Amino acid sequence: MKITLKDGSVIEYAESKRVIDIASDISEGLARMATAGEVNGEVVDLRTVIEEDCELSILTFNDEKGKGAFRHTASHIMAQAIKRLYPDTKLAIGPSIEDGFYYDIDRETPLTEADLEKIEAEMKKVVKEALPIEQFTMPRSEAIEYFKSNEEIYKVELIEDLPEDSIISFYKQGEFTDLCAGPHLMTTKPVKAFKLTSLAGAYWRGSEKNKMLQRIYGTAFPKKAELEEHLAMIEEAKKRDHRRLGKELGLFMMRDEGPGFPFFLPKGMVLKNTLLDYWREIHTKNDYVEINTPIMLSRHLWETSGHWGHYKENMYTTVIDEEDFAIKPMNCPGGILVYQSEPRSYRDLPLRMGELGLVHRHEKSGQLHGLMRVRCFTQDDAHIFMMPEQIRDEIKGVAKLIDEVYSLFGFKYHVELSTRPEDSMGSDEDWELATDALRGALDDLGLPYVVNEGDGAFYGPKIDFHLQDSIGRTWQCGTIQLDFQLPLRFDLEYTGADGEKHRPIMIHRVAFGSIERFIGILIEHFAGAFPTWLSPVQVKVLPISDKYMEYAESVLADLKETGIRAELDSRAEKIGYKIREAQMQKIPYMLVVGAKEEESGLVSVRSRFEGDEGQKPLSEFITSIQKEIKEKIAREVKHTEDK
Repeated sequence: MKITLKDGSVIEYAESKRVIDIASDISEGLARMATAGEVNGEVVDLRTVIEEDCELSILTFNDEKGKGAFRHTASHIMAQAIKRLYPDTKLAIGPSIEDGFYYDIDRETPLTEADLEKIEAEMKKVVKEALPIEQFTMPRSEAIEYFKSNEEIYKVELIEDLPEDSIISFYKQGEFTDLCAGPHLMTTKPVKAFKLTSLAGAYWRGSEKNKMLQRIYGTAFPKKAELEEHLAMIEEAKKRDHRRLGKELGLFMMRDEGPGFPFFLPKGMVLKNTLLDYWREIHTKNDYVEINTPIMLSRHLWETSGHWGHYKENMYTTVIDEEDFAIKPMNCPGGILVYQSEPRSYRDLPLRMGELGLVHRHEKSGQLHGLMRVRCFTQDDAHIFMMPEQIRDEIKGVAKLIDEVYSLFGFKYHVELSTRPEDSMGSDEDWELATDALRGALDDLGLPYVVNEGDGAFYGPKIDFHLQDSIGRTWQCGTIQLDFQLPLRFDLEYTGADGEKHRPIMIHRVAFGSIERFIGILIEHFAGAFPTWLSPVQVKVLPISDKYMEYAESVLADLKETGIRAELDSRAEKIGYKIREAQMQKIPYMLVVGAKEEESGLVSVRSRFEGDEGQKPLSEFITSIQKEIKEKIAREVKHTEDK
């Protein structure tokens, strides 16, 4: 039996071997750090016995998939601690998630924040006991009886939904046994640094029709220092929460009258429109044309596109003149109708059509989160129609445009190539051609990427851009999706150089993604202190007293005349108070005017970046800030008081 490792080396065995034993043969240190294995691309338990040739990676906490096994074990440790302290608790599910884990529970008396400390203390005991973790199976009928005897109603329901011939997987540590497919660590011992972070409500199985359970969130790391770093990031994230800053800075609001439908306030609209102006600027430069398509289209269009069959549960529908209509969840079918509006020639291709389209998607109420998860948003879509030989160049062009956008805002990013999902349409040949085209374009650009198996769109593979913000969190925003299917389903064509009809290929892509979500990310990335070009208010004019109001108003008029977004603080307050208020509102520049300034026709400049910048002629200040705005310069903050 030949085992091919991640580095390409091969180990041979005469008999079957567990993953953990292979890890030990490679290195005792690796075995100690191992959390799971990956066999032929599938994550497996360390206890998994390998019996034939395969490709094997030993996963540790440093691998995303390895983190999952570690934190899944932490969720079981938490559940065990809860059952020790509160035996009447009914357990639901407890998976690992991106930044930690959770467990959904049901108890007559809900847990409080004070209970979390008790649970953490008990978890420490479980870890200290270094309990071996064992995996075993039962037939479905026996598993149901086991959980019925333990009055674990949620586990029973989960098993009853499985086929009758299912073999049910369990994991046991000490007195605690749980229904679980794994993978898990070998013992409870490595989970040394953890923290229970919050309590929330969660409907059983995510359905509003079911009982509301209590969800306990936590996170876990192998080392205390890593945990402390993560908790510090969480605290920083709380300070940057876009929902709080959005309210404080007067950018947007949410109302119960429109759950998941954001209201943009005047300053928020300035921010949004500035972003859209920038979007139009870069797309014009890259030879895109802009279109706008209806918000509502008939059912037969969505049936042709495949959305009615694959996406209907997320769509808002209505009936007009006894015909079914759907409010668009995506812009692509409308873009296709525009393509079909006139005959197309090879000379017209590539045709790059951009659309700032308002789309609506039904998100469950429990998933709504400020601007990050909403039910209506503006998608900065573009659909590119092209010939096969143009694919690579077009993909590279989009990737460069997205890079330009993210670089402007100071985002680092990584790239993922997502391949064919189970629920998909189209031939194997088309999918292979599309996937190879995306992979080839990334290779041409020299962009490093990871393959995300099975996470493509139902109509084609995609490239996803995951940007990293100023405190290290990642967000999936930009995407490039290659589509052979919709041109086929809609019978799109163009006349080639040979005079014959041919089928175009289509790219779906976004740079910002959702404008609303991108604004939420920007608020948190900059902590509300936007670069000057993006700030809703760029300058605040602050008269020292009413005596200098006339001069302050003339300064304001000159600023506005030159297109600078400025406001006047005309309140009868002390200048120190006005400055602090402007600082709280994250205003880039304050112009203080009093007797000296009026006499000499100057302004005293105070900035968010360097504090007191001294007196300047107004014309000089205007020239300087205009350059900063035009070139979209992001000045470094050196004045700590105003950070």
